[in-house]
Amino acid sequence: MVNNVPAVMLLKTMVPGFGDPHKAWLLLAMASTLAGNLTITGSVANIIVVESAKPEVEIGFSDYVRAGAPITILTLLVGWAWVTWVG
Repeated sequence: MVNNVPAVMLLKTMVPGFGDPHKAWLLLAMASTLAGNLTITGSVANIIVVESAKPEVEIGFSDYVRAGAPITILTLLVGWAWVTWVG
């Protein structure tokens, strides 16, 4: 698994070669941001929130993924549709 910032750094050289580089940049930016919702380690903000919640509730990796997977899939699909038809 590659974190979102290194993934963008790796893919940035490919984007200008796509048929619609503007749309490709929008999709890459959206996907790299929203994919961080999938797991606790997907974003530093996720780690901070889970650590802050520890006095009240224990959130395990699988607990987070059960909530994060549908949210990630739904937001990526909505974002893809938005960029495809509006962007």
